[in-house]
Amino acid sequence: MLKRTVVHTEYAPAAVGPYSQAIVAGNLVFTAGQVGLDPETKKLMEGVQEQTRRAIQNIEAILDVAGTSLDRVVKTTVFLQDMNDFAAMNEIYAQYFPENQPARSTVQVAKLPLGALVEIETIAFVD
Repeated sequence: MLKRTVVHTEYAPAAVGPYSQAIVAGNLVFTAGQVGLDPETKKLMEGVQEQTRRAIQNIEAILDVAGTSLDRVVKTTVFLQDMNDFAAMNEIYAQYFPENQPARSTVQVAKLPLGALVEIETIAFVD
């Protein structure tokens, strides 16, 4: 039977609904979508680039607790409130995934939680 483990860290925003920050299932970790919310101030960062940076830092904190890291990410999904922000988001995203980039889907959505401009979720290998 496949083991399923809930992941939680104080270094990323707490779930604001009935979901977990991440789930480890077998040798994969699935993160919930992360927006650019600062876990200390509970406020969104300003602008799509800072929200992208913070969202990835939140994912990084969650992956760390799960026993893995950004370099083990195999798939990301990026949700943008406005596809016109793609280049700005991509500039920051590329800093965190400089080589051997994961597969990625990027979609524009009508609305994101808390009025966020970007939300990112990942799937990564875990040892």
